[in-house]
Amino acid sequence: MHPALAQFRRPGVPQSPRCAGDLSQEVPAVDSADSNSLVMEIFYSRRDMVSLAVIEGDRPIGLINRDIFLSQMSKPFHRELYDKKSCIAFMDKEPLIVDADMTLEALTFKTVEVGEKALVDGFIVTKEGRFAGIGNGLQLLGAVAEMQAERNRQVMQSIEYASVIQQAMLRASRDALAEKLPGAALLWEPRDVVGGDFYHFAAFADGWFGAVADCTGHGVPGAFMTLLASASLTQALEQLGPRDPSALLAAVNRNVKGLLGQVHGAGESPQSNDGLDAAFFWFDSAKQQLHFAGARIALHVLRPEAEHFETVAGERMGVGYVDSLADHEWALHTIDLPAGSLLFISTDGLIDQIGGPKKIAFGKRRALDLILERRAQAPAFLCDALREALVAWQGGQSDKEADKQSRRDDVTLFFTRV
Repeated sequence: MHPALAQFRRPGVPQSPRCAGDLSQEVPAVDSADSNSLVMEIFYSRRDMVSLAVIEGDRPIGLINRDIFLSQMSKPFHRELYDKKSCIAFMDKEPLIVDADMTLEALTFKTVEVGEKALVDGFIVTKEGRFAGIGNGLQLLGAVAEMQAERNRQVMQSIEYASVIQQAMLRASRDALAEKLPGAALLWEPRDVVGGDFYHFAAFADGWFGAVADCTGHGVPGAFMTLLASASLTQALEQLGPRDPSALLAAVNRNVKGLLGQVHGAGESPQSNDGLDAAFFWFDSAKQQLHFAGARIALHVLRPEAEHFETVAGERMGVGYVDSLADHEWALHTIDLPAGSLLFISTDGLIDQIGGPKKIAFGKRRALDLILERRAQAPAFLCDALREALVAWQGGQSDKEADKQSRRDDVTLFFTRV
């Protein structure tokens, strides 16, 4: 028996392959001087072998595909013609040959360059130029998928921990809101694990300050923006106090533009065109007045005896962004509020959500009408009802996948009575 036929060990693939050598199987090889009859004998003895390496000395020069070889040798008179001839007659002279230390990433790119045959025939693995074994194309695909799954798992673990950090950042505001406005309701629902919306609440002896903001993006980029914007707001509150929302918006705008490289001289290009939409508001408890300044986020007020909401629109100028003015001053609105007035603020993740029978946006009017119908209910009930309506609008209660719409953005809702 040829020595190659004795090398029938079939080691398992390592659990976590990181290089080409981890995918290498120690299989028989034939010398370029060996005959096709030996190749036939090896293939019949090793039905698991997809390809057979051809070597000269101990260096690979080609690869014989099992299916192609057996197909050719099954033709009439081919056994008589080729049995005793050199096996190089049926070998691929340009197989993929890689070093055992090549990383899986590099091997994947090489496989793509070579094309489909590297996946079908496999690839030859060498150590210091000498034949070491053959790697299977399907095993390579499995290893790449496993590696990608592990990376995704690590990324998700990082994002989940980032969510813990983001929620910890918001906890002080939730505590302040619960202490000062125990009847208020707040829904903060990121589209992904972390989000680009944030809120800020702080209690004072003579009133309370609130902010609801929607930063550029969602997911991880949006979450990074919330850290930057929230830190800018905290700094502005320390410097200016809470009683002038317009001045606070201007201060956050200047700080965000500076941090993102949006304040530049002649000939310089901005580093980022990101920013936030925001509603800042201060409630004076003694005067029963709300001071409001908004950048693309509106305030909705429902007085006890009113039949409709009064809406104070946010200005079209965003906070940050390349096209916003560094010295812009947002208008300050002062609103007298009788006891029992309902305040409602929402980021655009609510009104922009596509759904319903006609696959259109949820819209501001739909939200306000729903609240009006239930105006006597507590803010927590109103918040839950609006969230349920949004889920239904997305098709969350439908059995048909075609009726279901994915969440487009983060959603933040704020309700309170004063």
